[in-house]
Amino acid sequence: MAKVAVIGAGTMGHGIAELFAIAGYEVALVDVAEDFLRRALQNIEWSLNKFAERGQLKEDVKAILSRIKPIVNDVCRAVDGAEIMVEAVIEEIETKRKVFAEADRCAPPNAILATNTSSLPITEIAEAVKPERRPLIVGMHFFNPPPLMPLVEVIKGAYTSDDTVKKVVEYAQKLGKQTVVVNRDVPGFIVNRILARASDAACWAVAKGEADIIGVDSALINKAGLPMGAFLLMDYVGIDVVCFIGDAMSKRGFKAHACPLITEKCSSKKFGVKSGEGFYKYPAPGKFQWPQIPKEAGEKVDVVRLLAPAINEAAYLVREGIATKEDVDKAVKLGLNWPKGPLELADEFGVDVVVKSLEDLKAKTGFEEYEPDPLLRQMAQQGKLGRKSGEGFYIYVKAEEKRLETIIIRYEPPIAWIILNRPERLNAINAKMMEELSAALDELANADYDKVRAVIITGVGRAFSAGADITGFVGTTPVLAYRLSRKLHDIAEKIERLDRPVICALNGYTLGGGLELALACDLRIAAETAQLGQPEVNIGLFPGGGGTQRLTRLIGLARAKELIFTGDYISAKDAERIGLVNRVVPPERLEQEARSLALKLAEKPPIALAMAKAAVNFGYEAPLWTGLDLEAAHFGVVFSTEDLYEGVSAFLQKRKPQYKGR
Repeated sequence: MAKVAVIGAGTMGHGIAELFAIAGYEVALVDVAEDFLRRALQNIEWSLNKFAERGQLKEDVKAILSRIKPIVNDVCRAVDGAEIMVEAVIEEIETKRKVFAEADRCAPPNAILATNTSSLPITEIAEAVKPERRPLIVGMHFFNPPPLMPLVEVIKGAYTSDDTVKKVVEYAQKLGKQTVVVNRDVPGFIVNRILARASDAACWAVAKGEADIIGVDSALINKAGLPMGAFLLMDYVGIDVVCFIGDAMSKRGFKAHACPLITEKCSSKKFGVKSGEGFYKYPAPGKFQWPQIPKEAGEKVDVVRLLAPAINEAAYLVREGIATKEDVDKAVKLGLNWPKGPLELADEFGVDVVVKSLEDLKAKTGFEEYEPDPLLRQMAQQGKLGRKSGEGFYIYVKAEEKRLETIIIRYEPPIAWIILNRPERLNAINAKMMEELSAALDELANADYDKVRAVIITGVGRAFSAGADITGFVGTTPVLAYRLSRKLHDIAEKIERLDRPVICALNGYTLGGGLELALACDLRIAAETAQLGQPEVNIGLFPGGGGTQRLTRLIGLARAKELIFTGDYISAKDAERIGLVNRVVPPERLEQEARSLALKLAEKPPIALAMAKAAVNFGYEAPLWTGLDLEAAHFGVVFSTEDLYEGVSAFLQKRKPQYKGR
């Protein structure tokens, strides 16, 4: 059994140890006192039991726990025979250097020594070990809590070898994590640099009297779709942590002006949730409760002004080769749960608009860090402005977009998108969304084939849809519940009856009514990070949007019963294995893969596809002879089309057919 050493049994350390144990490794877990280790093991057991309740473990909890060996204050013993060490002690450089020096003395010569630091330089830590070990020193930055957060930043220090980076990426993937590679050891790596810019911009907007705290957070949540506003997130993380990381980054060359509102909170020890008060007040120290943040409070706040500095930092990371544009956006979406990465936001806002906002900020503040990055200026000069010009950081096809209250309808002829757009509620399905989905499907059904030949349904943010919005259940009567169920059925039936193929791109949580919506689609592509399930039983319900019927027909009686009866979530890979999804792809490729498949289908004869879909869907449950007769009837319809003549002619002439849908 491969051995791993985890040094530090705090929040991060015990979470990392849990991940390695789940993956089958023997884990030596070290801390300075037996009490710390006992508490860590209790926390790990609690977490494992939660995973077991959701059916997300393939082994017994006790078997996993048995692989974790607590060791009191003995790094040397822990790393003996280990193939990798992950250090997760306090964020203090000398403490980390001492751990690495001791590990270097006792670990096997080829053992990788990784640090989970969120802000300290890998290179400075590496200089505590012998020169011959330095190529094996690397950053392996998990996010809190490690068992739940999908991202690991792999950071290359000045001495780190490419082979070490490759191996650590492989370790992280074995733990079920998504990775991004930071090619140069810059303070804050990717996520914390971008978060620092967003936090500072929000803070200075309030400090300068341009907005208030609630208005800023409301705009970031309701207009930008972030899961938390900047001030609420600082409270949640701990304002002391924000001050510490900001100070550590500034000392190492990160250009920033400390915002007085943040430093004052640190001085007065108002650290946020942990102290009971920060930018907001909480019921008691350590007890989080969402404050009142009305939607209308942020209506006049400019979100471009708030996010332009984060976009500027992202552009710097790309221009300097510190990370690829894909990894920058991936890191922010997975590490901060933003619905879009900063470079995607730049394309959305318009690169020229972002540059203008940065110029205004620099003029007002005099802060050097607001100088637009040369990459942004170059793109603006070249007319690479984002979606509106067809190219920015990414290339876009010509699109026409309609933004409704809960969904976006996007036309990219010959395909169309329906995008669920309630990221702050994990795209939970409410009455308004059902109304808009139904109307959108009617609109697409009436669209010409020249405009729409295939449809993709997906969601914004970290969820496809987490199910029905249970806040709408209050006061529901049996009759109203029946009507709700029928409305969900009607939407699913419209998808099944639509005379063109429908692809679901499952970008995250696909639960309850969200999974039932996906079941009605013709094809399902899932991101590797997606989780699927019918958890209704966990709140005293069972699937009411078609799950008891479509799930059974898709994956079989026994498997459907298991998912419905247990309420467990399953991974995208497991969903693919049982036939619930057609294919699984890395999250950063989901949109590309869905579009590629839709365009492939759009090249086919649309009437033939419509007839095939009808024959399959409506013949599936019929007796064989009825189904065959239905097939023959639809087969006959296709013989009346011009497309058939075109297809046969193209075949004989050895050219690509051009189908018109006639």
